[in-house]
Amino acid sequence: MPTKTLDGHIEVTPGVAGGKPRIAGHRITVQDIAIWHERLGQSADEIAAEYDLTLADVYAALAYYFDHREEIDRSIEEGRAFAAALRQRTPSKVQERLREQQGDGKRS
Repeated sequence: MPTKTLDGHIEVTPGVAGGKPRIAGHRITVQDIAIWHERLGQSADEIAAEYDLTLADVYAALAYYFDHREEIDRSIEEGRAFAAALRQRTPSKVQERLREQQGDGKRS
């Protein structure tokens, strides 16, 4: 059963979007809204238009973010660290091919 907050705009449902708070009826998380607004500089109007949300949805997500900023910022950083570690463990196939091609060119 989802838990609804901020007048029904934000909900948390175990098993949906990793259990992260999200816009009710969407898979767009509060974390997504925070990144788009705070880190990429998109306005609330731009976000609402781009993702077919109401301004109330976007502002509710931002209000939720500011109320839980430390927790959400920590989740964002954990995601970045995980992605960085995965990139280090999993070499790029494109980079490998480029190195192989460069190596072949030197032998000719």
